[in-house]
Amino acid sequence: APPLSTEGYPIAELRGGFDATEGRFALLVSRFHSDVTDRLLEGARACLLEHGADDTHIEVVRVAGAWELPQLAAHGVRLGRHEAIIALGCVIRGETPHFEYVCSAASNGLGAVAREAAMPVLFGVLTTDNHAQALARAGQGKDNKGYECAMAALEMIQAFRKMEIR
Repeated sequence: APPLSTEGYPIAELRGGFDATEGRFALLVSRFHSDVTDRLLEGARACLLEHGADDTHIEVVRVAGAWELPQLAAHGVRLGRHEAIIALGCVIRGETPHFEYVCSAASNGLGAVAREAAMPVLFGVLTTDNHAQALARAGQGKDNKGYECAMAALEMIQAFRKMEIR
């Protein structure tokens, strides 16, 4: 059986099945918890490059934190230069309600942008209870949510194209 993602999706079946050779991609990355988000970025880049993306067609834009990701994603959609926008961030629960506010704003904001966009906008923001959980989701290969999010972007691009043909 093929290896599975942490959600049970067969990663091996997806690899190689999607073509990134002609796409331009925006990777929006929060700097907060950069030891984690840098690994998510590496995973997303690795996925896109494995599937044929030209390194010069992968634009990385950094923002302070997850709170800023929806606004930047909306701006990227308005510009229309990319085939997909992948938002990567990390919010770790603390002792105050701040965690809930930031997670809610990032999730709701990116969701609103995605619903209105004529291109895939992907949510790659980790929301974990502690730093160890975040690092576990930013590991190598199938254990990297950045990689998984980039795969979802490639799948969505293919789905968008299929719908346009009909």
